[in-house]
Amino acid sequence: MYTSRKYAGVIAGVLAAGLALTACSGDDGSSSTESPTGTTSDSMDGATEVEVFTWWTSGGEKAGLDGLVSVLAEKYPDVEFINGAVAGGAGSAAKDLLQSRLQANDPPDTFQAHAGAELDDYIAAGQVEDISDLYTEFGLTDAFPADLLDLLTVDGAIYSVPANIHRANVVWANPTVLDAAGLDPAATYASMDDWFAALDAVEASGQTALSVATTWTQVHLLETVLISDLGADAYVGLWDGTTDWTESDVTGALEDFETLMGYTNTDRDGLDWPDALQMVVDGTAGFNVMGDWAAGELDAQSLTEGTDYVYFPVPGTAGVFDFLADSFTMPVGAPHPEGAKAWLDVVGSLEGQTDFNVAKGSIPARTDADESLFTAYQQSAIADFASDTIVPSLMHGAAAPIAQLNAISDATSKFTTGGSDLATFQTELAAAAG
Repeated sequence: MYTSRKYAGVIAGVLAAGLALTACSGDDGSSSTESPTGTTSDSMDGATEVEVFTWWTSGGEKAGLDGLVSVLAEKYPDVEFINGAVAGGAGSAAKDLLQSRLQANDPPDTFQAHAGAELDDYIAAGQVEDISDLYTEFGLTDAFPADLLDLLTVDGAIYSVPANIHRANVVWANPTVLDAAGLDPAATYASMDDWFAALDAVEASGQTALSVATTWTQVHLLETVLISDLGADAYVGLWDGTTDWTESDVTGALEDFETLMGYTNTDRDGLDWPDALQMVVDGTAGFNVMGDWAAGELDAQSLTEGTDYVYFPVPGTAGVFDFLADSFTMPVGAPHPEGAKAWLDVVGSLEGQTDFNVAKGSIPARTDADESLFTAYQQSAIADFASDTIVPSLMHGAAAPIAQLNAISDATSKFTTGGSDLATFQTELAAAAG
């Protein structure tokens, strides 16, 4: 069992500021039909299927989804699972298609979203239902940490069920490559400057020092540099307006980001995150920064921690947990609302969270999971989530609404492809923040 306890400065304020919207919703489909019992689908008249819209299509992500599907089949054998997964871009392709469907009044029965500010637009548009009653019905108010419930609550209502907790600020490295470069594979680095020396050593050995992929992975890298150089409270201040994007400390962080990009592979924009991670696995790169869904990908390849890979917090971020959570909603107008409720029951259940997270590399949002069922990495993440300072991920929906993230992503892509200089990049980031 575990609890989370320490959120940076005003992280709740970040989400409250982003969520200070009128939470409109249509007719509540959950009030007109009987809720799932959690045991069989006999009481779910007409609920014969559930279309589940995600971006989980391969590796540990797909294995985690398969775990949820198995629990669904056990608890609700009469509900057919329809896989609406769309690959690409940390969900960006899925989100684009989802928005088109929602605007056309053609919602799936449930869709994946990152908990936090990412849900702002859906809530404001009245596209997702208030599912607070399901929290009571399924016993989730007692199963989830109180501070997580606070982060999920918007004007007294909850709109999604988290399946997990992920940490974004993790470095994955190949110990053989590091050893060949004269580095200690067990070493961690207290700052970006310390890490630059190690990156120089890997580059001098003839390998790519730091693998990265397409734009979203570069934004992911950027957020971890901002956390490292600014510290937790000032990083959170970027999202609530208490940190000025134009100040000199931000300039320094952007300079460090520029330096890191100089160590990366030239084919980065044609790759996605598993490709960049695979460079580390294959020994053609020393380091990769990625969230701990990478652990699920590595486990899916039957790789051994310590021998095939090592991990540590992004330099300068020890004691900080860069938080995100995959969650599921009930769209307004879902064609099979009882099927959606069955899925949400599974997502929040102890069985569902265990099977899902064991495969995906994340940790359960529930506090009553059996820690012994999880890997050494996951057990360390459970301990860190309970003790570290928690900050919201930019790239993965916890810190900023979709429109702001898109503007930051555009500015980052322009910068890393040579379309702007650092001063312009900083100006465009400040403009994105409004």
